[in-house]
Amino acid sequence: MRPMDRQPMGHHVILDLHGCPGAALDDLDALRTRLLEAVRLSGATILNDVFHKFSPQGVTGVVVIAESHASVHTWPEHGFAAFDFFTCGARMNAVAAIRHLIEALQPQRFSVREVARGGDERVSLLPLRAARGGSRARRKA
Repeated sequence: MRPMDRQPMGHHVILDLHGCPGAALDDLDALRTRLLEAVRLSGATILNDVFHKFSPQGVTGVVVIAESHASVHTWPEHGFAAFDFFTCGARMNAVAAIRHLIEALQPQRFSVREVARGGDERVSLLPLRAARGGSRARRKA
């Protein structure tokens, strides 16, 4: 089999949230609850989690799942959060997880990329337009 014909061994979904409220990105307990719920909604199997609050601000955390991992890193002073979902199985529904995080953290804009890992490597955008109108900022009423 040629390398370009291989099926990917995993999928890495990258979610960047811009323009989130700084306080929401600096609250370790709330971020932990939100990421754990996002992983539950995805259908993945949670094995463990570790979160850390930085001083003076920022949170990092990882949820270890049977399928691989989910993580978050925040920069409250910039209103930015970076989430990663890596799975080596077909069970995880990253779209459900991402929709939950977008609704919970209310970013002004977001971007989502998927990278196929260990096979015919490619990058694509996930079908999230229904979540909040794609990557465009929410219009103010």
